[in-house]
Amino acid sequence: MRVLVTGASGFLGAGLAGRLARAMPHLNSLTLTDRQFTLSNKDIAGAEMKAGDLTDADFLDALFEPGFDFVFHLASLAGGQAEAEPERGLRINLTTPLDLAWRTAKRCPGARFVFASSIAVYGEVAADVISEATPASPGLSYGAHKLMTEIFLNDLARRQELSAVSLRFPGLVARPPTESGHGSAFMSQMFHKIVSGEDFASPVPASARCWWMSRSAAVDTLVHAAFLPSDAPRLLLPPALRATMAEMAEAIETVTGRRGSIHWGEDARLTRLFGAMPKIDASLARSLGFAGDSDLETLARAALSGE
Repeated sequence: MRVLVTGASGFLGAGLAGRLARAMPHLNSLTLTDRQFTLSNKDIAGAEMKAGDLTDADFLDALFEPGFDFVFHLASLAGGQAEAEPERGLRINLTTPLDLAWRTAKRCPGARFVFASSIAVYGEVAADVISEATPASPGLSYGAHKLMTEIFLNDLARRQELSAVSLRFPGLVARPPTESGHGSAFMSQMFHKIVSGEDFASPVPASARCWWMSRSAAVDTLVHAAFLPSDAPRLLLPPALRATMAEMAEAIETVTGRRGSIHWGEDARLTRLFGAMPKIDASLARSLGFAGDSDLETLARAALSGE
């Protein structure tokens, strides 16, 4: 069993890489790739780390020799950066995943391709409840590229060239303070500010209602998706928690024993994109065994533990 993880030095990728050796007992080869690594070989026993640019055809030719049975594609350019650099966003968030999926199918027909998609495909949603059936209407290039990749993967799966599943993740917490290119970065920043005892200037109001998921829950979701039956749905909205900024702040305060100093803002655009989230109907994912974080305090504890 040969496994590839792209974006393996990123927030989600690093968490997944550490889990796979335990989750896949028949793992013969684990290849991790990213532009550069902050991990060392001793951190992931037995893993082969290949630093390179996924938009470089020569690097991909070498990477895909001889091919992979499982591919977890997590690498992407954050939404804010993709808006600021549209050509780079196009290459990284659309051209690259299409190329990776195509190469995977050609090298190892029927291989499992797990794609980290995003709730950004929905854009600004007016519905009270959202599910896989909710029409997508991306408001950012990032979401548009994720949606186009989902469609391509679904077509490869329809042709039985690939076994693919796309997972529409919400913003994950708590990302490192240095990861500021995400529009939802303020959600993670609140964790760090409360822990450090610093003032937090939230760009959105206390009543902003967001979707929340810990990295630990996201890693569980990726691993579980890899072993779904081949006839399982190809698109899933994983279970996530829906709570206001104030409710999440209270959970962080309970777990840390620290009182947050928060100044609430009124950024209308960020509130529309990330703080006006409807209820989630994750019944399809739950019926397939996906769980998610059980409650806000459990999520806060996982997010702050670094798991």
